[in-house]
Amino acid sequence: MAQYSQEFATGVAVITGAGSGIGEGIARCAAEAGMRVVVADIAIDRAESVAAAIRDGGGDARASEVDVAQPESLDALARFSYDIYGEVTLLVNNAGIETVGFSWELGAEAWERVLDINIHGAVHGVRAFAPKMIAAGKPAWIANTSSIGGFGITPLQTSYIMSKHAMIAYSECLFLEMEIKQAPVQVSVILPGPVKTRIFEDGQTESDATSAAHRDVMMGMLQANGISAYEAAQRILPQIAAGDFWVSTHPEMTAEFAGNRAAQLSVLAKPSLPQEVLANMGMADAL
Repeated sequence: MAQYSQEFATGVAVITGAGSGIGEGIARCAAEAGMRVVVADIAIDRAESVAAAIRDGGGDARASEVDVAQPESLDALARFSYDIYGEVTLLVNNAGIETVGFSWELGAEAWERVLDINIHGAVHGVRAFAPKMIAAGKPAWIANTSSIGGFGITPLQTSYIMSKHAMIAYSECLFLEMEIKQAPVQVSVILPGPVKTRIFEDGQTESDATSAAHRDVMMGMLQANGISAYEAAQRILPQIAAGDFWVSTHPEMTAEFAGNRAAQLSVLAKPSLPQEVLANMGMADAL
């Protein structure tokens, strides 16, 4: 923990989606560094369990139920956090969901749920917390969870990938806005690679065979190649503390994804997928 103990040895961290996965890992690491932590999640039982484990380990944590798809719920989270702990030092807008299926076959409710949680959850998280963080005039950090998928394209995960592209663009603009304000608030975008989380288990998958098979492939890849959420958090938090904008769990993979995206856009090439991805989708002869 020495790499970020100085920055995060004190202060208050608020993490959404902290009842499991990467959010839970960040909450645990922040508490281990010395921060007081608000463990926020729509699943209050999971949040309570994480907060209790932190307290059992000697840390200071409170659970808070939040539905990031509802702006007023994030306003309530901000009031709770400031009432309990005072000034917030670190805000991690981490809550996110996955939905698998052909984009035109997803219902309106499924589409709105993904966009509200994955995009608007961060937008309104910043809206609810940033004014007081800026007004405090002290060093603070905001991190938004995107994905290395935000540099790529993946059919059948369209709503998720679209939201993660948006999260990169939003974080870039937010970074520049903080510079214009000359605010001492560092902005980061988190780009997880393969991490073992519940995202596919908790997500919605359409019933068609192609979507179900793709979901199974993705779940298998995470289980076979993914690092633990706690290990991901151990990689993430020092980069946030250092003020890095691009925060990656797998730097080489992130660089490869970004390079491929830049190469495609530089010549305005048509969208395409690697042959091995097509094979996983049963389309090995598509190219």
